[in-house]
Amino acid sequence: MSGETVTAPTRPGTGNVRELLAARDTAFWPALREATRNAQDFSEALSLATMRKKAVRAGIPVMIDKTIRLAVVGGSSLYPLNELLEQTIGAASATGWWQVELWKGDYDNYIAETLDPESELYAFKPEVIFLIPSSQRCVYQGALTDSREQQQTAALAAAEDVLALCRTAHERSGAEIVVANFMPAVDFDPGPYRVRTLGSDWNFRRAVNLELGLNAPSYVHICDAEFLATRRGAVNCYDARAWFETKQLYASDFAVDIAREVAAIVRSLHKPSKKVLALDLDNTLWGGVIGDDGMAGIEIGGTHARGEAFKQFQLAIASLAKRGVVLAVCSKNDYKNAAEPFEKHPEMVLRLSDIACFKANWEPKSENLRRIADELNLGLDSIVFVDDNPAEIEIVNQFVPEIETIHLGPDPAEYASQLLNSRFFEPRSITADDLKRGEQYQQQAARAQAMSSSGTDMESYLGSLDMHSTISEFTAVDVPRISQLINKSNQFNVTTRRRTEAEVEALLTDKSHYAFSVRLADKFGDNGLISVVIVAVEAETATVDTWLMSCRVLKRQMEDEVVNEMVRLAKLRGCSSIVGHYLPTEKNGMVRDLFPRMGFTLVEETPERTTWRLDVNAFTPHPTHIRIDRRAYPTNSPESL
Repeated sequence: MSGETVTAPTRPGTGNVRELLAARDTAFWPALREATRNAQDFSEALSLATMRKKAVRAGIPVMIDKTIRLAVVGGSSLYPLNELLEQTIGAASATGWWQVELWKGDYDNYIAETLDPESELYAFKPEVIFLIPSSQRCVYQGALTDSREQQQTAALAAAEDVLALCRTAHERSGAEIVVANFMPAVDFDPGPYRVRTLGSDWNFRRAVNLELGLNAPSYVHICDAEFLATRRGAVNCYDARAWFETKQLYASDFAVDIAREVAAIVRSLHKPSKKVLALDLDNTLWGGVIGDDGMAGIEIGGTHARGEAFKQFQLAIASLAKRGVVLAVCSKNDYKNAAEPFEKHPEMVLRLSDIACFKANWEPKSENLRRIADELNLGLDSIVFVDDNPAEIEIVNQFVPEIETIHLGPDPAEYASQLLNSRFFEPRSITADDLKRGEQYQQQAARAQAMSSSGTDMESYLGSLDMHSTISEFTAVDVPRISQLINKSNQFNVTTRRRTEAEVEALLTDKSHYAFSVRLADKFGDNGLISVVIVAVEAETATVDTWLMSCRVLKRQMEDEVVNEMVRLAKLRGCSSIVGHYLPTEKNGMVRDLFPRMGFTLVEETPERTTWRLDVNAFTPHPTHIRIDRRAYPTNSPESL
């Protein structure tokens, strides 16, 4: 396989999609998905939307992965933006198509539609609401010479007006809210003085946008029209004639940018960001071939333009690592040659200590990527692979299609932008645990080494780890990390039920459930928050709603301690039994036998689920090598609950 030469395919264009539609070929849908993602202008995007409708009428089979109920409200005309939203969100699916059921509000009626609890907006029962506030309401009403404090207060109030609508919409619908912030002002008025006062349109909109972003609750997601307009060129994002004639807020091509951004946000609600960046080396992290050119011959650093570009690429990679992206190396090279620049080259930004898994050999990269996934205990779909060689990229695409790839072009000056603009690593939130992820996976490798050196004596190995765990009720500070785990965990997850941050936060005061999180540390380091459990209580029965755990801590007896805690809390709530459901998915087969291993008895089995029961009063706690600390946990007396 390593000697194969493969030509990277060209991206499907509108013409190719049209041909597949005419032939009623099922390849139409993946081609449509790719063409939609790459569409840059309004006419192309709208043409693709029209072809989608024709394909549906023609009955070309398509796999609907998900149905998204989207409501769009705002201070401008919402057609044809709604058509673009249907198209781009539909194409956000990884394998098939997302069907969008869309409700469109009336022109500039968004305040009434949001405030009226009996409005059609809430009757529609949306999962996501896209709110476009009126730009006419984002104007400072005072004088340009007013004090900075007056103007800041007005900016905060304007942002609060928008966020108040978002809160109302969320409270009445339970929907996630996507809100567009305000595009930058483009008129020169009042000239250079605009930067000396917060009252100018230019500065006031920026101030309002800043307050929106900094004060938005977890269920509000900003569609950053200000940033998008800056990228495209703000004067190209307005169309005065379109506004006066049809009340279009966005110029037609800019509307495509807005729709694509909303699609990215909606996708992030359902698909977590990638965890691992796997890197080629030669002509990727540095210029040249280390095995041929040697340390002195590779291009890296500020002595020439190409070397500086490669260093800038490494700085971009390092910035991702700092916020929790795990780094791996996957290179066809001798290990000694490949590792030498990381150890000795003075211009290298990345060092061996930054790499969680280093594969440099002459095996096919597709196989090495599988090994990386195994060693990190992650799914292949957690990985993004970067290479400058199109043949290697295509081999990975063919043999491990679960892995996303980035084919770097011929110019290293563009590498950093290609990586950062790929959008594979955009976090919905960043937690303290995220910042430690690379270190945690390096510690995992050390544990694996310790396990291999202990032979087959698992008890000795576990005892040698000096494990200690903190079990805690859900706390407000942990809500982002808990929500993140709930929405990312696929393998060790018995039900794969998802919850937003707002839904997790509601559990803090919900007396019909008990919920706890688990942290685990050992002599190699702190694994952070690694398990989440949510149990519903009704009469004398406790039902496991959610039980998930990081795969990093598999076979470490943590699941035994989780059951011990489930039973302890069930007794405090007066429950005589615990019921657990296993809902099978494509990825959670590893927990198929979890409940029986933990002492549960089978109650019912259907193709959709298996149901298990544990007698609380007959339960004997599982012995482990883990010291448990409940100092952060409440007394759990019936009165406190």
